[in-house]
Amino acid sequence: MWLQKSFQLKARRRGFHLVTHEIEQAMPEIADYRCGLLNLFIQHTSASLTLNENADPTVRQDFESHFNRFVPEDAPYYRHTYEGSDDMPAHIKASLLGASIMIPVHQGALALGTWQGIYLGEHRNHGGKRHILATLQGECF
Repeated sequence: MWLQKSFQLKARRRGFHLVTHEIEQAMPEIADYRCGLLNLFIQHTSASLTLNENADPTVRQDFESHFNRFVPEDAPYYRHTYEGSDDMPAHIKASLLGASIMIPVHQGALALGTWQGIYLGEHRNHGGKRHILATLQGECF
């Protein structure tokens, strides 16, 4: 069975944010699937989705610090600067991390590891609400 729906993640400040619970709330249909796959696709070029540590918030802080150093603002070689100094770095960070993730569904739940959570990488200072297109496929109970 296939299911596709869109929803929004609330606006957040720049950084990496654990959104697993928000996604599970937006996708209660996961409970109907015995076995399947959930694809999450963020419909933006300046934000990303990724999986990582869900317990220690310093991991998300370190992600932000690393990416800000790895992809700095105001690099003299950036030509795409129309929307501010955070814009081009946001596009690069989003491309490095990716616009989609695929998560297995097992016995009505996301089959995440013990310490895994879904991150929204918000790479703009004021990115606003983020639109997600979720596609769930699999075998129902």
